[in-house]
Amino acid sequence: MTREAQVEFIRQKYTALAPLLNERTRRCWAATEARALGYGGISIVAEALGIARGTIHVGLAEVQAQETAIVPQRVRRIGGGRQPLTVKDPTLVEALNALVEPTTRGDPESPLRWTCKSTTHLAQELEQAGHPISQRSICTLLHAQQYSLQANRKTREGNSHPDRDAQFQYINASVRRFQRAKQPVISVDTKKKELVGNFKTPGREWQPKGTPEQVNVHDFADPQLGKVIPYGVYDLAANAGWVNVGIDHDTAEFAVESIRRWWEHMGKGRYPSAKKLLITADCGGSNGNRTRLWKVALQQFADDVQLPLHVCHFPPGTSKWNKIEHRLFCFITQNWRGRPLLSRATVVNLIASTTTQHGLTVRAMLDEHPYPTGKQVTQKEFATLKLKPQPFHGDWNYCLLPRSENC
Repeated sequence: MTREAQVEFIRQKYTALAPLLNERTRRCWAATEARALGYGGISIVAEALGIARGTIHVGLAEVQAQETAIVPQRVRRIGGGRQPLTVKDPTLVEALNALVEPTTRGDPESPLRWTCKSTTHLAQELEQAGHPISQRSICTLLHAQQYSLQANRKTREGNSHPDRDAQFQYINASVRRFQRAKQPVISVDTKKKELVGNFKTPGREWQPKGTPEQVNVHDFADPQLGKVIPYGVYDLAANAGWVNVGIDHDTAEFAVESIRRWWEHMGKGRYPSAKKLLITADCGGSNGNRTRLWKVALQQFADDVQLPLHVCHFPPGTSKWNKIEHRLFCFITQNWRGRPLLSRATVVNLIASTTTQHGLTVRAMLDEHPYPTGKQVTQKEFATLKLKPQPFHGDWNYCLLPRSENC
């Protein structure tokens, strides 16, 4: 029998017997039921009857000593004992609700506007307002009012661009068109930078009990190892990922070099008859649609591989919809959860060993080349690009043709 079924069973029995019980017989009956249930019985009976655990303990003592003279014979009159706080102070619940209402955080007159609404602070404010109450009683009242501890939830995306849905439809149509033609489609992005060294990583891993992995207390970057910058390329059709692990800066040249390495090590062999390549990317970062160096580097890549590069950017504020986020990066994070990234080789090996039940395969490589920041693209240099904006949102959707091709 489940716990819920036990609670309901005890409650039904008590409802039938309640008119025949006084205060003493009620706690003795509750004690015998709890003892019969065994381990956890006191909690189940307390929940079913709505009485304190301490009352059941008193009943247990009385049942155990029922044949001795120490059993108390006095029974209080009906309604005796300490009254609930809400009876003694009828305005208590109203005062509590006034403090915890979400609107009070923006009220300049609210005493809790700039503080955490902890039960300790609530008890202090209520006591100052003439409602003495303990921190524990605050918890009981809040649960009775259907309050619970809740964390923030990421649901707001900021301002939504009016063409957001249309751009999603355009990207989906472009991806389907390329895949029907058996042309490569990749999703690209930079994963979060990671400290290299004996540092804590989120998550837990099975270890012998009482022997967790020992890591540094402070997360100060190691001067020699520093951080790594994983830039990912995800092949949508093949369910395969490539991660270029950089150690310098996340620049547009680094992003395009990562795509180039994917093509050399994976893409060219998988798509030997490719005639074009579709790249889906975010609107910001090293592969942002307004980054001139990104387009200059892509143009050089298109010239080298002699492939037209079609680029589609996700609208602003929608980076979480990028396929690489929930088809590659999340599984890499799961694979190294609870493991210190002790060296750059450790990072590369953990990334490369990432797999899923749906057949994801990942390859990774360390990129030790420098990628200096602050490079400027002149207007003259930008004018040499063979950049062809698409009719719909040419700032988000464009094609870079090899400069050897005719317009």
